[in-house]
Amino acid sequence: MDKKADNKATNVVWHHATVTRERREKKNKHRSAILWFTGLPCSGKSTLSHAVEESLFQMGCNTFVLDGDNVRHGLCSNLGFTAEDRTENIRRIGELAKLFLEAGVIPLTAFISPYIKDRELARNLVPHGDFIEIYCDSPLEVCEERDVKGLYKKARSGEIKHYTGVSDPYEAPVSPEARIDTANQSVEKCAEDVIDLLISRGIIDKPVK
Repeated sequence: MDKKADNKATNVVWHHATVTRERREKKNKHRSAILWFTGLPCSGKSTLSHAVEESLFQMGCNTFVLDGDNVRHGLCSNLGFTAEDRTENIRRIGELAKLFLEAGVIPLTAFISPYIKDRELARNLVPHGDFIEIYCDSPLEVCEERDVKGLYKKARSGEIKHYTGVSDPYEAPVSPEARIDTANQSVEKCAEDVIDLLISRGIIDKPVK
């Protein structure tokens, strides 16, 4: 018998709250949506997600950035970087982002999330239109040039195993909601493009100047 399956709780029931997502969104004066930033290491995911959050925050939106390194200090501190652990890492983040979504918040996730199947798993947790995949598109050579931590160098020398882009693959999105050229555009322009996308989708209102 599968011990993991045997240990799963079977006597739990979903509790429906009276304060709904719709009521929270009405109070917040914006819709909630998951902004899922993906890309190679050093492609600009964290930088861009925080820039977008700053813009949203100044517009009065309720936001929270879930950053890959930060989450691995706590929620996912028991996971490594094998394919199985990466899948579990993204599964947990997907479930956490879903909770933020229900809370009426705009969660911004900055994870490599290298496998298409894992990103699709996260997408399928929420209703259609609530998951916005943002591909931080930057060539590998540019990412390596930006690597102030020297992780690519360590990966190429064999010091780091399972490093995306070197010893592990990165599966680029086929049809993301947004493909952002983080190699050639400024952070400000990249963030502006994401904000424009959110306005066009009716998630936030266009700011009054």
